Amino acid sequence: MLAGDAAAFATLYDRCQGGVYRFALRMSDSEAMAQDVTHDVFLALMRDGAQFDPARGTLAAYLYGITRHKVLQLLKRERAFVSMDEEAEESSWDEVAVAPDDPLGELSRHETIEAVRQAIQALPAHYREVVLLCNMHELNYEEAAGVIGCAVGTVRSRLHRARGLLLEKLRGLNEAGATRETAPEKKASDATRLTRARFAI
Repeated sequence: MLAGDAAAFATLYDRCQGGVYRFALRMSDSEAMAQDVTHDVFLALMRDGAQFDPARGTLAAYLYGITRHKVLQLLKRERAFVSMDEEAEESSWDEVAVAPDDPLGELSRHETIEAVRQAIQALPAHYREVVLLCNMHELNYEEAAGVIGCAVGTVRSRLHRARGLLLEKLRGLNEAGATRETAPEKKASDATRLTRARFAI
């Protein structure tokens, strides 16, 4: 690509664009911002790709680092989030497997996905990014630390705290929606919701 091979750039774009876009979308909660950031990330790669050092991490981690920097810049400037559209949400957050012939299960799945999405989006940015990088984009602690520019121990502690906050938020949402349930039903509902939430994130 750096030698000017257009086909190489096209292949690289096809392989990496989806991950960059989803990370930007989940960080910003804005489809328009995610599209702009994805475009800027690959322009930056064309312009400054020689700075990538495979000895320091994977190409995906390098691209997520650029993406993170650009998203945080835009969020700081705009100070507002824009809601995702339903199509982006379905393709990006559909992490829970439910039998297609189970309409009640399908409804529960959508409710769980939405609850998890809202809970992650409500996290402070420094917690949200470690959940996205480690849980959804499957970077290891070292790679995530390289993207964020912090120590590995910081990634571990932030991820631990973020998971605790997510469970608290999801438990609160579940309790708010279960005021009409009996105690045994409510206890079972809590366990089911939290199990689904852990699987989804």
